[in-house]
Formats: sequence, structure tokens, C-alpha cells
Amino acid sequence: MSAPAPMSIRIDPSTGGSIAAVCTVGQLFPVAASGLMSGIDKRPVDGPVRLLTHGVLGDVQGDRENHGGVFKAVYAFSRETRRAHARERELDLPDGSFGENLVTTGQDTDETVIGERWRIGGAELEATTARNPCGTFAAWIGDRRWGRTFTAAGRAGAYFRVLVPGETRAGDAIEVLTRPDHGVTIGDAFRGLDAEQARALLQWAQATGTVLYESLVRGAETALRRAGENTDFPQRLRSTGRGLGLGMGL
Repeated sequence: MSAPAPMSIRIDPSTGGSIAAVCTVGQLFPVAASGLMSGIDKRPVDGPVRLLTHGVLGDVQGDRENHGGVFKAVYAFSRETRRAHARERELDLPDGSFGENLVTTGQDTDETVIGERWRIGGAELEATTARNPCGTFAAWIGDRRWGRTFTAAGRAGAYFRVLVPGETRAGDAIEVLTRPDHGVTIGDAFRGLDAEQARALLQWAQATGTVLYESLVRGAETALRRAGENTDFPQRLRSTGRGLGLGMGL
């Protein structure tokens, strides 16, 4: 069964993608269900912000068991997609409303290929995985069905790891340095991989020695098992990105 078509949006890439806003925590948001304080309340800041290996300087994750880590150091979401959500649901969703660190314009974050590398300002990033909507996100939006709504739209935004720490600010151009030829995008992974996509992604990771985010590997393995194929993806190439050192390990 093919994945559902994503929400239709209009992005004009003619002038190239750029960073429309850089956002960090405005204030902590109390999550009644978990008793934790979340950093989902992101707001644009003036001037440069430093992107580090473990995240954005000044950013906070209340639930470090499920959020953060080197594979989820930076979260990018396109302004055009967020505004489409706002129009469809008559919501006020300014920059940062989805908890994103980087607001892009002219760049569809869901069309970012897994492993694609960007340069923005003085930092270099690598796309790692899609955002999985959680209960905190629903509580923040004020709609208990938000997770389903967000998933049905088929657009998750992209998480990145930071390869070269550096500063970025609103107005910086997005320079795509490399784009893997396996072709599997963040949006593909969010909507569900088919066997061909799963095979291409795992083969690329093994050929290049690229460590993949653990849930991404599990999704690919599930797609292959459904197609009757066995998988033997090495443990050394899968990680949650949290833990000791650089977090490269479960």
C-alpha cells in the first residue's frame, strides 16, 4: 500500500532557500501529563545563534529520554508548511510554534534527503530523521487530536545533526553541500518507507559507514520484513544519538 500524499503547499525555490528565523526557548511549558517542563515554546531571536553538537545554544529539552541527542540537535521546519497548517485550521502559528529551531523559506524541509548536508552561516548540518509528534506537541497546540492531524498532513520537518559547529542567523542562505543518491527523503520516512526505499537507505548507510537514527532503521527493517526480506543491518550503524561521548550508541 502506497503512503498517503502529503499536504499540498507552495514553495518558491527560485531565489534559493534561506533561514527566515532562528528560534530558541521563550519560556518553559508545563506538561501536565508527564509533570515535565518542555522547551517546545520557541521564539525568534535577534542576532546570531550558535549551533553545537548537542543542540542549539540556549535551547532546552524537558524530556531528554525521548528528545535531543546528536541526531536531533537542530529541528528545521518550513514557514510555508506551518502557514498552510495555520490556514487550514484557523490557528495563529507564528515562527517557532512547532518547536522548530530553524524556520526555512524557499526550502521544503520534507524533501530533504536523509544524509543531505547543509551549510548555513558558519555551521554545517546533516539531515537525520523526521519529527514524531508527541503528547507534548498536542498539549502545546491545545488539541488532543493534533498528533493524528499532524501525521495525516504527511509533513514532519527535518532533524539535523551538527557536523561543524558554528553561528547562524535569520537571512543566512541554505547551501546544499551534498545530497545522497539513494533519494529517500525525510518526508518519505515520516509517511512510511516501502521496501525499495528501505533497501536503498540501508544499503547506502552500509556502503558509506553512515550511522542512522535507531527508529529510522526500525522502520526500514519493518518495511523489508513486510516484503518478505530478511535484514541484517549492523548494530554499529544504528543509534539513538543519546548517551556517552558523541551519543553514538544505544
